[in-house]
Amino acid sequence: MIMFGIGQTELLIFMVIVLVLFGGSRIPSIARSLGKSITEFKKGVQGIEDETSPPEKQESKSESKSQS
Repeated sequence: MIMFGIGQTELLIFMVIVLVLFGGSRIPSIARSLGKSITEFKKGVQGIEDETSPPEKQESKSESKSQS
């Protein structure tokens, strides 16, 4: 199985290197921090999308009032 151009052997080697560098006790805290940062990033991107997108509901209501 090839994932993102990385085979199983390369992925296993990468995981062993990470384990040696950070140790078994720090990996859960690193993963937790990474998960929180990804969540915050998604919230930030969603906030930017909300600000840049035009409010469709308000436009349709004003159009229906002007046509009546």
